[in-house]
Amino acid sequence: MTHTVNVQRRHLILGGAAAATASLVPMPSFAADPVKVGLIVPMSGPFASTGKQIAAAVSLYQKKYGDTVAGRKIEVILKDDGGVAPDMTKRIAQELVTRDGVQILAGFGLTPLAFAASPIATQAKTPMVVMAAATSVIVKRSPYIVRTGFTLPQVTAPMADWATKNNIKSAITFVADYGPGIDAEKVFVKQFTAGGGSVMHSIRTPLLNPDYAPFLKRVKDSKPEALFVFVPSGEGAALIKQFNERGLAAEGIRLICTGDVLDDDLMVSIGAVSKGVVSSHHYSAAHPSPENKEYVASFARDNNGMRPNFHSVGGYDGMHLIYEALKKTNGDANGDKILAAMKGASWTSVRGPMTIDAETRDVIQDIYIRKSEEVDGQMWNVEFDKVVQFKDPGV
Repeated sequence: MTHTVNVQRRHLILGGAAAATASLVPMPSFAADPVKVGLIVPMSGPFASTGKQIAAAVSLYQKKYGDTVAGRKIEVILKDDGGVAPDMTKRIAQELVTRDGVQILAGFGLTPLAFAASPIATQAKTPMVVMAAATSVIVKRSPYIVRTGFTLPQVTAPMADWATKNNIKSAITFVADYGPGIDAEKVFVKQFTAGGGSVMHSIRTPLLNPDYAPFLKRVKDSKPEALFVFVPSGEGAALIKQFNERGLAAEGIRLICTGDVLDDDLMVSIGAVSKGVVSSHHYSAAHPSPENKEYVASFARDNNGMRPNFHSVGGYDGMHLIYEALKKTNGDANGDKILAAMKGASWTSVRGPMTIDAETRDVIQDIYIRKSEEVDGQMWNVEFDKVVQFKDPGV
């Protein structure tokens, strides 16, 4: 079958950068041509660990399952957006669509970056697989967005429920001041108070490299039973260490959090100070399934012993979704056909069973309650409870 690229729709891109690239007309694409996936992630800058985890997972998936689906070679074009400049992410997405002729956009490490790229996906009718960014509203920014990661409300609500069921009566929320953090704050407050708990204060901290000391002093002085925390992957090590150094643990204040704080990739460096911390998330490298044990071993083998984290499974499952959609379309890379094939997809992931909601295009998955424990001389997030097939509850 011959597959042609709709050149006109790929140039309905607004903004100054569009004028600069208007002459870059993609060549017609035929069945023998590769399906191009533009993978936009932060490979440098403060959130580089997110990009490296996703890129490693994508590479592992292709190593295991090959780079050809339904007679079409899958070519991944990796682009580093630095993680902090939405305008750069938008420009990269635009160039990938108009110049490189990608049929699928993927990646997106943080919410502002996914927001920036969403108009490109809409105007070019290009499926956009969000593998990491976790604000609830992202999927509403474009009808072409599909999420394979998670949402902060989805992993926060079970933590709030666990807290009230385990006799935690008072808490302070402590979140990074951007979209996912605000989502986590609102959902925890709503769910915790509905269960009979009291939120004493809601503290928001700067996104990049904050000094947590003055914020933690306020928490210590307030003496809550628990501190609920969300900070993005990479910031958790500093926060947990300061939590202990400032004497909050010694005062009997419990630290509870979303799994971003206890990033599997960083558990070795965080070390024993995390012992006993309870968190909620959709993935743990300690997940006991055969699929995950193989995944963790293969990931470490190919990446100098690195432990896969939750962002890696967003990338791994994102590739799975792309492959399975192309199987359903028999290799047809038309954006609307791929999108239709992605809706309602279900499979057994390394994280557990998951589904792409056919209506919302968001992920439905198990959420695990975990405790940081020492296993064979290293700290791991050991699952001890779960909420089965939980949808994003919204904010």
